[in-house]
Amino acid sequence: MSTFNFNGGGNIHNSHIGDHGHVVNNGTDSATVLHLAEQLVDRMRGEYPTLVPQAQVIQGELVQAGEEGRAVHRGRVRAALETITIGVGAGTGGLALIEQLKHALGL
Repeated sequence: MSTFNFNGGGNIHNSHIGDHGHVVNNGTDSATVLHLAEQLVDRMRGEYPTLVPQAQVIQGELVQAGEEGRAVHRGRVRAALETITIGVGAGTGGLALIEQLKHALGL
């Protein structure tokens, strides 16, 4: 299983979370990924309130994984991102945040 360190100041640079045990985040530190998730929650709250719970699933999983020192549950995050992607309009700020999160997490 791949891991992504959300604890403390340990940043992973130019790496990849992916299959075959690779850890990739494409140079995005954990604080930035958490900030993107927070922005997504805020954006959904303002533009698509019915999708707030899915954005909170992503944010919560990132926080919980960091607190527990474990890998992010990729399936849970991926499913929530896909649900939000279906619900937001093309060319929106929410979709841009989703793409940034996918890139940062190697999804």
